[in-house]
Amino acid sequence: MSAVRQQVLVFRELPAAQLDRLQAVHEVCVADPRRPEQRAAFEAALGRAQGLIGSSYPMDEALLARAPALRVISSISVGVDNYPLQALRQRGITLCHTPGVLTETTADTVFALIMMSSRRLLELALHVREGHWQRNIGESLFGRDVHGKTLGILGLGRIGLALARRAALGFGMPVLYHARHEVDLAAEAPELLGRVQHRGLDELLAQSDIVAVVLPLTAQTRGLMDARAFSRMKPGAIFVNGARGAIVDEGALLQALDSGRLAAAGLDVFATEPLPLDSPLRCHPRVTALPHVGSATLETREAMAEMATSNLLRVLAGQTALASYPL
Repeated sequence: MSAVRQQVLVFRELPAAQLDRLQAVHEVCVADPRRPEQRAAFEAALGRAQGLIGSSYPMDEALLARAPALRVISSISVGVDNYPLQALRQRGITLCHTPGVLTETTADTVFALIMMSSRRLLELALHVREGHWQRNIGESLFGRDVHGKTLGILGLGRIGLALARRAALGFGMPVLYHARHEVDLAAEAPELLGRVQHRGLDELLAQSDIVAVVLPLTAQTRGLMDARAFSRMKPGAIFVNGARGAIVDEGALLQALDSGRLAAAGLDVFATEPLPLDSPLRCHPRVTALPHVGSATLETREAMAEMATSNLLRVLAGQTALASYPL
């Protein structure tokens, strides 16, 4: 590592072991700009910072301009939609992220939402908790099978492939996927050959019993699931989003649910987070809503923080990051 102590701004809490690694070789300020009492410290440290590490805080060009010494941002996330990519590219600032370590955990969460939405597990758990279970439930509370149903996956990157494995190999589900480029399954996932098929978007929507979104948020995917897209879905289908909320037109989703076009939705992400108390999605009877917990296990969050810390230390030392986003 470099012998020169540099200025590092930690803008989201880090595990103690990772904070110790940073403090051993650099001058570190911990200040979360989401907390009013820490905002001033964040702004003061920003002007000196050569490295930033954290997550879930939107940074625009104006904020970036207030960090003239900045060399690297290490995001404790896979997604990079919170950062001004063009401005980072123009200034030669390295943007690191943490792909790979959260793949299986996030796929678990998305498949859990598929199970919860199809079998109405949250609704039935509340039925018991609230004291309504006085006799065997009737057909009005029955769920739907998951095994054997057709799953349509939007996006077949690491998480999409992990989700496809769970569906095809574990539950005998035919899997369709839509992506910009057809995936070479023989090279990427030979065990899925013959079980996973590429389809155009409209064809996937029309043929899938369950549609799951695991796409990154880009200019092309923002608002992808709009009124037109929901109208193309099979009547009575289930929609699950484990990617980014802005990919979905939430008004169109609500209309599809209220009209009966969709049977249910499982959502881990929303256009505004935390989900506002007055959002119709919060208590909608056909919605299973989670608080953006795709990677939120003790093991995975620790692995993400460790990788992000290593990324930052390596770049500040003039080395190649374990994972940097191509700008």
